[in-house]
Amino acid sequence: MATIAAAAARCSSPTRRQLLTRRRLPFSVSFSAAPHAATAGFGWADAFRVAGDGGRGDESDLSGYLRKVDTCNRGMDKKGEFVKFLVEDQVVGYVNKGFVKHLRDFHDVFTIPGDNSSNTVENVSLRSSLRTPEDRTHAIGEVIKSLGEMIPGIRNELYPVTSSYGMPVYFSLERAAAPYFSIKAYGVHMNGYVEKDGQKFLWIGKRSDVKQTYPGMLDHLVAGGLPYGISCKENIIKECEEEAGIPRSI
Repeated sequence: MATIAAAAARCSSPTRRQLLTRRRLPFSVSFSAAPHAATAGFGWADAFRVAGDGGRGDESDLSGYLRKVDTCNRGMDKKGEFVKFLVEDQVVGYVNKGFVKHLRDFHDVFTIPGDNSSNTVENVSLRSSLRTPEDRTHAIGEVIKSLGEMIPGIRNELYPVTSSYGMPVYFSLERAAAPYFSIKAYGVHMNGYVEKDGQKFLWIGKRSDVKQTYPGMLDHLVAGGLPYGISCKENIIKECEEEAGIPRSI
């Protein structure tokens, strides 16, 4: 990883992301297979202890990080506002009831039992006549086009729709529409570091100011969504080239 990060520093300016100057870690780091490495200035035991008290009163203070985790896990009280999205009787996502009413016009694509006005919608499923992944991908794609600006930021990039990672792909969905159907989406992430004077420094990525999502914010050295038809390894190599100017040869 140190080699990758150092090589990134020698490359030309990234096309989509800038590399910030090295940022010193607030604690020393050592790596060990043992889960409670006593040699580290801040190890797993410390992480669990800080997590247990919410990061209060600790010099390493993980409270900000833990607040982000809580933010990601919010919304359980709104679970009743969503219905299951089914394909071949398998749950592949969830759809907000407010969005369901916009899908009712597409009778040839969706089956929606229940009534929106009386809040009795049970689920949303694809028509059984759509038998193949290709048929489903095309039909859903036409729906996304018809909805227009209701789903902004079209990327023309397809995400695989499955019941779980590694399971059969039922169809592929436009990336921008993934949150509207609450499908499981996956990505690849890579951090890099260099050593200088016995200290480790993280390479921090900065997102382009013209990105559609989270412009100008700090990020991993390299990260990206996992589209349909590409392996994790090939995807991280592609993202390295696109986002950090790290060539395939490295």
